[in-house]
Amino acid sequence: MDGKLAGRVAFITGAARGQGRAHAVRLAREGADIIAVDLAGPLPPSVPYDSATPADLAETVRLVEQTGRRIQATAVDVRDLDGLTRAVDQGVAAFGRLDVIVANAGITVPEPWNETTPESFQDVMDVNVTGTWNTVMAGAQRIIDGGRGGSIILISSAAGLKMQPFMVHYTASKHAVTGMARAFAAELGRHKVRVNSVHPGAVNTPMGTGDMVAALNRANDTNPGLMNMVTPFLPDYIAQPEDIADAVCWLASDESRMVTAARIAVDLGATVF
Repeated sequence: MDGKLAGRVAFITGAARGQGRAHAVRLAREGADIIAVDLAGPLPPSVPYDSATPADLAETVRLVEQTGRRIQATAVDVRDLDGLTRAVDQGVAAFGRLDVIVANAGITVPEPWNETTPESFQDVMDVNVTGTWNTVMAGAQRIIDGGRGGSIILISSAAGLKMQPFMVHYTASKHAVTGMARAFAAELGRHKVRVNSVHPGAVNTPMGTGDMVAALNRANDTNPGLMNMVTPFLPDYIAQPEDIADAVCWLASDESRMVTAARIAVDLGATVF
């Protein structure tokens, strides 16, 4: 690695496992110190896959420290703006600056439109939309105060470009994140702060654990064939978390210094049509 993020500090949500962990480790390998947060506890009852644990977050700490970089990790719910702000403040006090924000935390609940409950709809919107807004609000001023500019990366989804069958709330939330990135990009550009959204398709993460696959199959049985709308072009079919982290690292680095308000799809072509 060439240390393209040497001396920088990145704030990453949902960092205990999956994509969030991959982002933390990838950015650390390029020289960044990490402020990591994760719920690291029970997800809302409507979520059908296993929750991250304190042990998962501790493993992220171990892997980042193995790169030789520093990490401060805290169990915080992204719906808690005050908690996120404290985590950022403590990280900046320890590391001296903030340069990058990766708003990665999110949830999904597969269910047909007419089985979606007010509770599950609110859970998804609260975590994916309000949680993303909270993440930016907790750290953006810190980047601005540094006077060096920086990069904010919002993890949306293929569902934020096209749609995801049997996930009306998830699709709505990820379209909101896509628009949020463009709106923040417009206002923060004067401070040399770039804001972009990343749109993964299917990724091999713990979202596939627990009852997730069964929930998807039950939903698909209500309207067979809709899942074919997000069929990838490439034969790999599913990405690894590290594939998404590569795109995040590029957006965090000066290699993308002229890129803002962009929608970067890492979805094997699934959102083209």
